[in-house]
Formats: sequence, C-alpha cells, structure tokens
Amino acid sequence: MSRDLLMFGEDWGGLPSSTQHLAKALLAGGDRILWVNSLGLRRPRLSDGRRLLTKLAAATRARAPAPVSTGPRPHRILAPVAPPVPRPGFERAVAGRWLARQIRRALLESNLAARPIFWTSLPTATPVLDHLSVSATVYYCCDDFSALEGVDHAAVTAYEEELAHRADLILVSSPDLAAKFPNAKTRVVLHGADTEMFGTPQPCPVDVPTDRATVGFYGSLAGWIDWDWLGALARLLPDWEVQLIGPAKPESAQALARLAKLPNVRLLGPRPHAALPAYVQAWTAALLPFRDTAQIQACNPLKLREYLSAGTPCIATDFPAARAYSPEAHIARSVTDAAAYLRGLQNLPADQAVRAAQARQHRVAGESWAARAAMIRTYLDALQ
Repeated sequence: MSRDLLMFGEDWGGLPSSTQHLAKALLAGGDRILWVNSLGLRRPRLSDGRRLLTKLAAATRARAPAPVSTGPRPHRILAPVAPPVPRPGFERAVAGRWLARQIRRALLESNLAARPIFWTSLPTATPVLDHLSVSATVYYCCDDFSALEGVDHAAVTAYEEELAHRADLILVSSPDLAAKFPNAKTRVVLHGADTEMFGTPQPCPVDVPTDRATVGFYGSLAGWIDWDWLGALARLLPDWEVQLIGPAKPESAQALARLAKLPNVRLLGPRPHAALPAYVQAWTAALLPFRDTAQIQACNPLKLREYLSAGTPCIATDFPAARAYSPEAHIARSVTDAAAYLRGLQNLPADQAVRAAQARQHRVAGESWAARAAMIRTYLDALQ
C-alpha cells in the first residue's frame, strides 16, 4: 500500500540525515512525499545573514531546486517561508497558518492527498498541526534537543513536549531517546546505512596518500567532537595522516585552527555524500572521536554503520551506540589505547585483515535503510 507523506527535515540534497535516507527508501517502495526544507531550531541572529538570504532566495521560487542528490527524489520539495521557532501566541498562529497554506497549495499542485501522513523530525513544525488536516502524526526523534548545540533549548523542548502529546506514533533512533516518551506509542528504529554504496569497492581518492597510513573522520566539525583527544592522537601517530572531511562549525574554529597546525593533520573540507565511501575504504581506519555529553550518550551516528559497511576498522570513544557494535567497532578507553589499536592494524596479517573486514560488513548486513523503511511501513500500516 502506497502512502502520501508530508515530511519535514533538513534541506534536501545536502549531507543527508536519517530522515532523508528513510524518505528515499520509502519513495523506492512506492510512497509519495512532499518534502519541506528545514524550518530551523533557533531564532535567527545577525551572524546568520548569509544563510537567511539563501533561504529567502529559495523561498521566492515556486519549486526549490535541490542540490545534486543520488537516488529517488520527493514528488515536491518545498522551500517554506516561515520564521524558525515562532513564539507562542500571535507569532505562532501566523506562522502556522501561513505555512499550512503553502503546504496545502503544494499538495494540490503535486496531486498528493489533501490529508497526508504528517512526519517531522523537527519539533518546530508543530504549529502547522493547528491549521492542517492530516491522517496521522509521526514524530521521528533522532536527537536530544535539550542537549543539542545551536538550539533554542527552552522553546524547542516545549514544542517537542506538545508534539509528543499530539503524535500518533513516535519513532526514536536510540533506547535512551525512547525513555523520554510514552511507551505505548514509541518505537525504536535504529539508524541504517547504505550498505551497498559503502560496500562497493571504489578507487582511492587522489588526496588520500598511499605511502603512509591514514585515519579519518567525516561529518560536521562541531563542538561534540573531542578536539583535544584528536590532537593527542595525531601527536602519538606522527607518521600517520589524520584527515577530516566536513563543514567547520563556528564553535570549533579555534580548536580546528590549533589542530591544523599539526603537520600530519589535513582538513579536506566538505565532500558529497556519494564520494564518502571511497574515502572510508581508502583510510586505514575511521574515527568517531566524540565528547562524553548527554547529546552523545543519546546519539546513534549514521557514520558508525557506514564505516562498518565499508569493512574499514572503526575506532570510537566510549558511548552506548558504539558500544553496541563492539568488537567490530573498537571502543578506545583512552587516546593511548586508540593509538595502540591503530599500530596493531599495521602489523595484522593480510588474511586476518580480510576476515575482520568481512566480519564488520556482516555485522551490519541486515541494517540497510530499505530494511529500516520496511519496519516503519508496518508501524504506519497500523495507523490506518
């Protein structure tokens, strides 16, 4: 049975979140989707001027052109005109009514159901429910917004509490997040991976050296990364190259500047998601160097399964999601432990290295996004 869904997530076509991965899997299964680009999780500041201009420019177009993205695309991508995190009362009423009007028009123009399934990973979409008729409400929660950086915590948490009350189904990406919500309507759906894309051999990128070992990380270079830990690792492995891929967040600018002074650290900048398998496969090992915070304790990083899907040795600091994949993912109890593990990889016999890579891929073989979407379809069917 196909469904029409109204899905709120990040801007379509950028580095995809789990919501976008699931949307592609649902589209491949015959569902139809109106995708609403990001509403934001904090009120704008003066420093956001460039981003606001970009969002406004996209909103002036009838249809938002998405950046290059592989796989199925939604039937319509809406770049909304709406204030992020509207205040209660008049501002909320105006924002919700105006956004609902844009959505109804997009549904009609796309020949999608007038009462779709409402799916959001952003609590700030909640005001729309005051003005839009939907067949069911699904909250897909992948973050602890009370601990997430760059969020108006009080306002977003209040919207989340309301959304959880109004939702017919709550999907969460970790058991820790499930504990926040009512048991009767909450289901744990762990993140998946594009196991085929990451498992298919790729040529080595030109900027990955072949004459020395490399260890790398990709993702947002943000405050949840343990920069001191990473710097210490680079110093313990002066003959290795440490590569970091991803956009640098303002809160990490000083830490990155210090790290970049080390001779064996390279900041490669952002790369398209489709290019990442080649880097992971070319690295000697891949990292999850996270700080010990409430956000990380509740997280379930996509790249953990992507690293394992590539068969690449994976080293993580100690947090629950990584611990669940030990020993295929090595949990580093200290920086010196991580360095010793990496040194050991250099001395591993070739046949053992091949068997270990196969074990990592086997560990996540049944955790594709298609498998996760199949699970979600059973939950959606129960709502009809």
